[in-house]
Amino acid sequence: MRTPVDATATPAWAELARLHDDLNVDFRAWFADDPDRAQRFSLAAADLYADLSKNYLTDEIKDALVRLAEQVDLAGRREAMFAGERINTTENRSVLHTALRLPRDASLIVDGVDVVQQVHEVLDRMYVLADQIRSGEWVGITGKPIRTIVNIGIGGSDLGPVMVYEALKPYQQPGLECRFVSNIDPADIYETTHDVDPETVLFIVASKTFTTLETMTNARMAKNWLLNSLQTSGIIDNTDEARAEAIRRHFVAVSTNLEKVAEFGIDPQNAFGFWDWVGGRYSVDSAVGLADVIAIGPENWQSVLAGFHAMDEHFRTADFSENLPVLMGLLNVWYNNFYDAQSHAVLPYAQYLHRFAAYLQQLTMESNGKRTRWDASPVTTQTGEVFWGEPGTNGQHAFYQLIHQGTKVIPADFIAAVNPAHALREGGVDVHALFLSNFFAQTAALAFGKTADEVRAEGTREAIVEARVFPGNKPTTSIMAAEISPRVVGELIALYEHITFVEGVVWGINSFDQWGVELGKQLAMEIAPAVTGDDEALARQDTSTQNLIGFYRDHRI
Repeated sequence: MRTPVDATATPAWAELARLHDDLNVDFRAWFADDPDRAQRFSLAAADLYADLSKNYLTDEIKDALVRLAEQVDLAGRREAMFAGERINTTENRSVLHTALRLPRDASLIVDGVDVVQQVHEVLDRMYVLADQIRSGEWVGITGKPIRTIVNIGIGGSDLGPVMVYEALKPYQQPGLECRFVSNIDPADIYETTHDVDPETVLFIVASKTFTTLETMTNARMAKNWLLNSLQTSGIIDNTDEARAEAIRRHFVAVSTNLEKVAEFGIDPQNAFGFWDWVGGRYSVDSAVGLADVIAIGPENWQSVLAGFHAMDEHFRTADFSENLPVLMGLLNVWYNNFYDAQSHAVLPYAQYLHRFAAYLQQLTMESNGKRTRWDASPVTTQTGEVFWGEPGTNGQHAFYQLIHQGTKVIPADFIAAVNPAHALREGGVDVHALFLSNFFAQTAALAFGKTADEVRAEGTREAIVEARVFPGNKPTTSIMAAEISPRVVGELIALYEHITFVEGVVWGINSFDQWGVELGKQLAMEIAPAVTGDDEALARQDTSTQNLIGFYRDHRI
């Protein structure tokens, strides 16, 4: 195991500290003095175009950030990941989500096995199932074709598929709907199933081990709902044979635990596996994306994978100085560690990306919310950021006030597509052009602000001039694509996967484990008996927990 380089002990870190202390951020002056600034700090990556010019970035700072990447051996760590070395040190696993999108004619041998061949064997089986459902060949217990897909998962087995499903709605087959259940709150499974036709529904149970508490609880509730609905309607009787056939026709699995799959009643032939070198939050392009494959079809899914791969190749081969994931990751470190930025906003001006920020929350914070480095030594600097956001223009009437006139440094990524999925006009006005006018205006307003003199020139009375001043000099990155296509969605996901990786390498942490999710789940199992009436279990809890459980018991109807 390679010892991580302490980034804070590198010459580049010291240089960045000096540059930070000396830097006077003045976007107005920077752009006025340098007409080429926007072009010089913009670059293309696959089908994405990114403008980094409204960041706290000069040529000198960019060079120092690139040297930091070199001095922490980002290139070596990147190569180790792509080659399948076991860089997930606490679980002794390779990290090969990039192998999920390698072309069929590629080859990657890991531990004596060609993982590309394995990946495409699963993909081919997924495509067969998708075609059967989309064509009406796969039918339910009464011979009716499937009309509703319900994906049951949690974490990466939910957030990824939901986000992609929403992002690619224009590419979905009419008459075929996907729904998603993740929360163990019974309201979630109820709201998802209560108006579904049990004769035309297919459940996908997504759990690698088929033991995930939340997923399997929801899966059992779904099974009970299905069987009860079919029996109440007189469609099946209460024999084991009839119940087994109903489950076989209405459930498939994304899992590698075929024994547990069979115990549940799902035909193991209808189980689609993935590998321990795929972390949940990096798994949407594995069998975890089965619902999306069904919704948009195999051809469009291949375009998604091609987009992933295009960004992988850009990240793997482009010079650091022209490498979009590298530069964006380094800028995040710059803001986090030198400007004490605690959060990062992601603001898509594309309604179909309305779940993208939620997806990134798991990707980034579960990956980089760490207090030890990959050799178990303590971190030497702050790690992680709070990612958040909503689509524009909704956010403009919610939290943009904080970004514009608040006291915190909040870097923000703005994302937009040139061409809308639905080109509509209102009163002769191109509504998408009006929409994107806000996209362009917000980053300009954040960068350049409005001075007191400009406020006064508008006739504002002196008493409220300061309240209407916009300080500007707020950092933003603008990312544009021609359209929100399957390929572009793949590129966007891969972009942020690699940004996350770059940050993790600089901080010396393992971005691919998630031990932090375990303790609360373990305690929940221990506390459950106390909640359901075990007084001895209640007595073992701390007094605050006892008090809260007492309130619950007293008020539960």
